[in-house]
Amino acid sequence: MKKIHLLLSVIVFLNACTSTDTSESEVAEASISQSVYGKLEDGSEVALFTLKNAKGMEVTITNYGGKVITWTAPDREGNYENVNLGMRSLEEYFDGASFFGTLVGRFGNRIGGAKFSLDGEEFTLIKNNGENNLHSGGAGIDKHLWKAEIIDADDPTLKLSTVSPDGEGGFPGNLNIEVVYTLLPDDALKIDYKATTDKPTVVNLTNHSYFNLSGFDEDILNHEVTLYADKFIPVDEGLIPYGDLADVDGTPFDFTTPHKIGERINDTTHTQIAIGGGYDHAWVFTDSTNNMKLGAEVYEPKSGRVMEMYTTEPAVQFYTGNFLNGSLTGHEGVKYNKRWGFCLETEHYPDAPNKPQYPSTTLRPGEVYQTSTMYKFSAR
Repeated sequence: MKKIHLLLSVIVFLNACTSTDTSESEVAEASISQSVYGKLEDGSEVALFTLKNAKGMEVTITNYGGKVITWTAPDREGNYENVNLGMRSLEEYFDGASFFGTLVGRFGNRIGGAKFSLDGEEFTLIKNNGENNLHSGGAGIDKHLWKAEIIDADDPTLKLSTVSPDGEGGFPGNLNIEVVYTLLPDDALKIDYKATTDKPTVVNLTNHSYFNLSGFDEDILNHEVTLYADKFIPVDEGLIPYGDLADVDGTPFDFTTPHKIGERINDTTHTQIAIGGGYDHAWVFTDSTNNMKLGAEVYEPKSGRVMEMYTTEPAVQFYTGNFLNGSLTGHEGVKYNKRWGFCLETEHYPDAPNKPQYPSTTLRPGEVYQTSTMYKFSAR
């Protein structure tokens, strides 16, 4: 009898030790570390930060443009694979891949005619997309070397900050920008944006990550997308909005219920599909508040991966990699062919500075620009 009691005591003790060790192991697995990623042409050292949570998600981010380099997510078997289009070295981001995974601003998306007026003064921007300005041209925050700070917290957190000087790219005001990446325990990456200015200006910040939830086994055409948006913004041949919103009902732009990306992407009988070469438009969320809401859900049937996108923004630019052409080779030697990745760029409306009927993107001294977006992964 004593032997039985002794055996039970040993089992209880071992279970307690095992329980304690597991808990400590889980805490230890959540981490953030820093390494050298490379150097810029002027010799400045660029850092790479690796954020890990206890479940196994890993996100690497560089302070050059705040670019997300890799981002792993689980499949239905629990295997974590990279789902983020990125390049193999820092140097490959300097030219054609500059927007991959990057922070975009001061103004994400397009500004028609590469100019806008504010308080009676006209500001001329860089023309880098035909006659228009796209993602602030060649003078955006995607090319800044950001100041980086690792935040000691329960969840791995990276704080990046930079100043876009008065006149950079043609935009007025010294714009102080702060972006915080937080990797949460439930396989979600939260991005918090904050900005202030010393002169009236316009601001529309976003992240330009490209995703392929198959783990790059195939293109994105079989991904099933739901967008919680009942309107989208039609554009002209230069992809600049007319101004009016359009109902998605009865069009290839209706993703209020799940549809495969490839199901209607080549329906060029619809003028907007023909103009965009597929999907390259802003959808306006049915929930028009600035509360954090579910804006999109993407499911990849082969792997079972699910991505939910939450945001405080009023719209999202859904882009299906229509201009990828195989000229870029990324992680593991994968060529990024047409429609090899999709973007969900949360934002205010494109060309808002020239469309007074749109929600304002003007920021004035004394005001604080704040917005948040979260990408959460799971599998089924």
